[in-house]
Amino acid sequence: MSMTTPPGWYQDPSAPTQERWWDGNAWSAHTRAPGQPQQPPAPAPQQAPQFGQPQPPQQGYGYPGAAPQQQYGTPPPPQAPPAGGGSGGGLSKSALIAVVTAGVVLVAAIITGVVVLGKDGDPEPPVAAPTSSSSGEVPGGGKTLPTPPPASPPAGDASTLPDQLNGITLPILEGWEKPEFGGDREAATMQTKETYDCPADGGYCHHGTVTSRTAPADQTTAEAVAKADIAKATDLAYGRDTLGRQKYGGVKSHTEVKSEAVTVAGKQGYLVRWKVVTGKGAGGHVQSLAFPSSLGGGSIVLVRFSFDGGPGGPPLAGMDQITQGIRNTT
Repeated sequence: MSMTTPPGWYQDPSAPTQERWWDGNAWSAHTRAPGQPQQPPAPAPQQAPQFGQPQPPQQGYGYPGAAPQQQYGTPPPPQAPPAGGGSGGGLSKSALIAVVTAGVVLVAAIITGVVVLGKDGDPEPPVAAPTSSSSGEVPGGGKTLPTPPPASPPAGDASTLPDQLNGITLPILEGWEKPEFGGDREAATMQTKETYDCPADGGYCHHGTVTSRTAPADQTTAEAVAKADIAKATDLAYGRDTLGRQKYGGVKSHTEVKSEAVTVAGKQGYLVRWKVVTGKGAGGHVQSLAFPSSLGGGSIVLVRFSFDGGPGGPPLAGMDQITQGIRNTT
């Protein structure tokens, strides 16, 4: 016997507050408000289903023609009577109307029960289908079909370090990361993933750290900023940190290995690099890089680098790679 659901208006699987026309084989694009006269819509042209549009019935999901199982809270439309006519035990037209009416009442009762349960802290009600932002009408004068909501903004690119205050991004090298905790709260920070016990004043240290911030307003050129900052950057990296610890036994001496103009993100900047000898540990290199901000206003961006020396330290070429990879976001 055939149990195919006859054509008719049934509750829309993707929008319980409206009805959609079932043509006997698949859902059509026509919708309407419940309770209107039972008239079939004008035939709609065949077209590929769109995202958010109800799909053809599948086995076991509560659509017409599906297997008996159903999803919680979403009963299927009423099934057709067995073939053979009224004398063979099938439903008459009036009985079929009664079955359809009972099905609508049952759906309303289930939806009400789900809402009440959601308020009491039990299972949450089903999420409604996304509403359409389009003003177009489907063939036959029905309501606009649902469209997907706008995509959520990306969580962030793991390959770049954004400095939103200065409108730039810095490339994150392999083996580096943006710290979830710690770091410089006043600057965009990235550091090497690997840590080790600090050689002097306890705690743990990173083999490399880079921070980006806005330079103080008392220097007006990139060269002046870089030359004035290198000593402070060295002390913070290998001397006494912001908590007063000397994790490397203090800075014993330094040698300037580079002081030159450089182009950064299309702007003329300047860098100063020192090689540092510490009381304990392998020492390292410190660099202060300054360049005009792309946001204007005369502000200058200051990027500080500290790379440990010795076998565990990152390659010194990484300083140049980060410098050359800085990009404007505006």
